[in-house]
Amino acid sequence: MSRMLGTVSMGLRAPIIREGDDLAEIVVASVAAAIKNGEITPRDRDVVCMTEAIVARAQGNYASVDNIASDVRAKLGGETVGVIFPILSRNRFAICLRGIAKGCKKVVLMLSYPSDEVGNHLIDWDLMDKNGVDPYRDVLSLERYRELFGYIKHPFTGVDYVEYYSNLIREMGAEVEVVFANDPRAILAYTRNVLTCDIHTRARTKRLLRDAGAERVYGLDDIMNAPVDGSGYNERYGLLGSNKATENTVKLFPRDCQGLVEDIQARLLALTGKHMEVMVYGDGAFKDPVGKIWELADPVVSPAYTPGLEGTPNELKLKYLADNEFAGLSGAALQAAIKAKISQKDGSSLVGQMAAQGTTPRRLTDLIGSLCDLTSGSGDKGTPIVYIQGYFDNYTND
Repeated sequence: MSRMLGTVSMGLRAPIIREGDDLAEIVVASVAAAIKNGEITPRDRDVVCMTEAIVARAQGNYASVDNIASDVRAKLGGETVGVIFPILSRNRFAICLRGIAKGCKKVVLMLSYPSDEVGNHLIDWDLMDKNGVDPYRDVLSLERYRELFGYIKHPFTGVDYVEYYSNLIREMGAEVEVVFANDPRAILAYTRNVLTCDIHTRARTKRLLRDAGAERVYGLDDIMNAPVDGSGYNERYGLLGSNKATENTVKLFPRDCQGLVEDIQARLLALTGKHMEVMVYGDGAFKDPVGKIWELADPVVSPAYTPGLEGTPNELKLKYLADNEFAGLSGAALQAAIKAKISQKDGSSLVGQMAAQGTTPRRLTDLIGSLCDLTSGSGDKGTPIVYIQGYFDNYTND
């Protein structure tokens, strides 16, 4: 009888990772324990994934508020700095903001509206429309924002982020002025020194600011991109992808991960005789239709992966085949015809073919990373390693 299971994603429990731990040994040992327990039967092209958090923790890749303040002060001058387009997150941005504020005399905090880049809403669209506000053109002062919208709390966290971020800045000894705008160039009416905190649109934002005459323009990816007083760092992403560790430190996005995934792949081959793929994953890339949060607050879904995870899916749409090319068939005949069609794939791209229309046009690492993020969760499951089987199967695999 043909096996019934297709893709299966399993969270593997692991020890609590500390700085200096041999992560390759821990990951392989966790897989080995699951195999020994009979919970996994390894196969070629299984995928072993680990969350970026345990990689960065093993690396000891941390930075303090004082480290951040020193870097901001050196790069932006330590006077009035425009801090624009931060996401609304106590976990992702609050400690970074402490460091930024400590490195300035005044922060002009410019928030995008009605939501931040990843979908956290300051203002409901309907309420904004009701008040006749045009988000593409209108620049709102804090006073005007309060007059129109009052004190709005995030529906999930219960936090008024305008008030919360303002208080954080004051606590660090800096003045604060809050404005609301979506054109980055609006900040230049307040200061020519700008730190842009957007993630996926940062290159365009920097270009617009420089072209408009800004004097100093940096992004979060330019802060902590080298060690400061012996701190951790990330040469490519800086503070992007960082998370709160303590009230005074952040865990940075991991660096130099490629050697790690290749080492784990080699060890798994020696252990099981199977060629597996390995990746490090961060935030998934998907949108919550209720909370409207887009989730992807990391600069990339996967900072490192083995070569077999390159590319995009190359699949046929079964329902298209069933409703069109094989519309006159049913039962076993339909199954046989579809299997034969799939077997004809020769590895060449199916892009543009009607039979592939509607298949997911995303990179494999983004799809698998999103699956991992949903599997491992972000709380107390204790499964920072995810083991995936059958991802590269199709209807012909028995």
